[in-house]
Amino acid sequence: MDGKACMKKGMMMAALALMACTGVQEEQDHTEPMNQETETAVMNIRIGETPAEVIWEDNEAVKELCAAVQEGPLTVNLSMYGGFEQVGALGFGLPHDDVRITAMPGDLVLYQGNQIVVFYGSNTWEYTRLGHIADKSEEELEQLLGNGDTDIVLYPEGEES
Repeated sequence: MDGKACMKKGMMMAALALMACTGVQEEQDHTEPMNQETETAVMNIRIGETPAEVIWEDNEAVKELCAAVQEGPLTVNLSMYGGFEQVGALGFGLPHDDVRITAMPGDLVLYQGNQIVVFYGSNTWEYTRLGHIADKSEEELEQLLGNGDTDIVLYPEGEES
């Protein structure tokens, strides 16, 4: 194999390795379930009239949100924004550690410390991750969230909302 062919093969191998690593990282960012031993959130969510299963992040924002919900259900009125998300004010602030992420369908994030965003599409911005809706397909999320303003209700685990 001459030097040019060897260099070409090496560059192709490096590109494939980079693509493989990038794909694995993205999958981990959006679908890796939380370690059940560190799960702190004991709350459920309902989108409109439809309950949804959320895998919650283990961070201070989720801990404080969960504490607020233990006092009683929290309804957040959501408005469509950008054709890929619904956003609504919590009515109070939460600790946040915003980082640039690409949110995917089903992601729940905190925006500016006081707004919750539920994605049925994707967007790259600075957010604090709250959780991911685990039991709805992208098509189901589009149906629930892509047809006009709606609301979500966060309520303590084990209670009906």
